[in-house]
Amino acid sequence: MNKDLAETEDLISDLKKQSQTSEAEVMIAPTSVSLWNAFQSLRDEDIEVVAQNMHFAENGAYTGEISASMLDSIGIKTVILGHSERRAYFNETDDMLAKKVDTALKHGMKVILCFGEELSDRKSGNEQAVVENQIKNALFHLDAEAFKHIILAYEPVWAIGTGETASPEQAQDMHAFIRKTLSNKYGHSTAENVSILYGGSVKPNNAKEIFSKKDVDGGLIGGASLNAADFYAIVNAF
Repeated sequence: MNKDLAETEDLISDLKKQSQTSEAEVMIAPTSVSLWNAFQSLRDEDIEVVAQNMHFAENGAYTGEISASMLDSIGIKTVILGHSERRAYFNETDDMLAKKVDTALKHGMKVILCFGEELSDRKSGNEQAVVENQIKNALFHLDAEAFKHIILAYEPVWAIGTGETASPEQAQDMHAFIRKTLSNKYGHSTAENVSILYGGSVKPNNAKEIFSKKDVDGGLIGGASLNAADFYAIVNAF
């Protein structure tokens, strides 16, 4: 919940001025009230505009919510689901997210599914079990073909704004585990072709080392994305 319409337009203008040397696929996810303007501003650029969230229902008495068809009607083809803040502050469950994933895929959308463990899980050595359950509960009812439309985003919640820091090695270890979990269910080919993003306080000064890890396919960028120069420093580090 950052940047009003004018501020969003300023940020997009700054993004357009940045020189991109990376071949990375770039997406931005402004607040819902700015989605249409952002889409219009970037429709001729190599930057995709995506939504931060959507409801699982097609329509109905869900005041304040946004449906897949509403997003589609303004050109939005990708949605972030299950972000750690949605889970923590709005009590989104794995079952709810499974329904959201189904609705998004039904509408031909691409899904960026977020998941990750809390500090208590990490300290108790339970992090892999937590992550495995989140993935299985939200996604393992799907067939392998569906994963062509799914991007995974691992968020170690304990490393976001807590003073704790996840090392690139910890990121790689978890990403490798995630890929193995997918491989066990869907086979090696499907697992290798799914992008797994890292979302644990990626910044210009640590991005290159994180992205150098074998199973880290990109980043889900939070605070650093609010500054165009910082964001493109991360993009170019890829």
